[in-house]
Amino acid sequence: MGFLDIFGRKSGPGALRKQAQKVTEKYGPPENRQKVIQQLAELGTPEALGVLCQRFTIRADPGITDDEEKENVRLILVEAGEKAVAPVKAFLETQESGVSWGLRVLTSLTSPAEVAETALQLLRRLGGEYTRDPEKKLVLLSWLAEQHGDLTEHAGPAASLEEAVLPLLEDFADDVRISAARLLARQPLTERTREALLALLERDRDNARVRGEVLQALAELGADVKGHRPAVEALLVEPWYLDREGHVKRRG
Repeated sequence: MGFLDIFGRKSGPGALRKQAQKVTEKYGPPENRQKVIQQLAELGTPEALGVLCQRFTIRADPGITDDEEKENVRLILVEAGEKAVAPVKAFLETQESGVSWGLRVLTSLTSPAEVAETALQLLRRLGGEYTRDPEKKLVLLSWLAEQHGDLTEHAGPAASLEEAVLPLLEDFADDVRISAARLLARQPLTERTREALLALLERDRDNARVRGEVLQALAELGADVKGHRPAVEALLVEPWYLDREGHVKRRG
């Protein structure tokens, strides 16, 4: 089900699709888009606010105009308050681009816990799906790492976080696996996380970039390599080493 199928019923999907086409038109005078943005803001219904979110999905020239329009849309959505929450969440659920803008809006409308849980719910779904473009996964993982750090205060039990993030350690994209490892490095260490990172380290033994990031995560977590020491020692290169207790360390 698409975004306009969710929020296009009350106002008429045909009318909303026309507005969405206009607000996402990259070419032609920017005044045309800006006029539609103002019309949708004045209408102010959840359906209209949902269409406004579509402006986040395109990049128009010149860049300064693009940034100004997106910031204007963000302010309109924030000013709309509670009635913008559902449209923004629907946007995040259905769209592949503009996700960082949607998260910025949601951060101004809801609590940190609700934003974190929304992002984790999206990652739970995405972790079980093949996606050709990893951008959405990367944005969500980076947002959680940068904005929230340790998620235990916001996201509930560690199991909830692990269900969302651990599957991404097996993603086809190097950058997704790396971003997942970086996020896990900011969380309290659990045995499931330790084992998952060590499994990734062994799977990607020939991938120097991923291997280095996983070793960094294990070092930051203070994790040992119990049960895996011979395999880990075989792939260590400077500056990495294991101390007597089997903890991953970095020289210098």
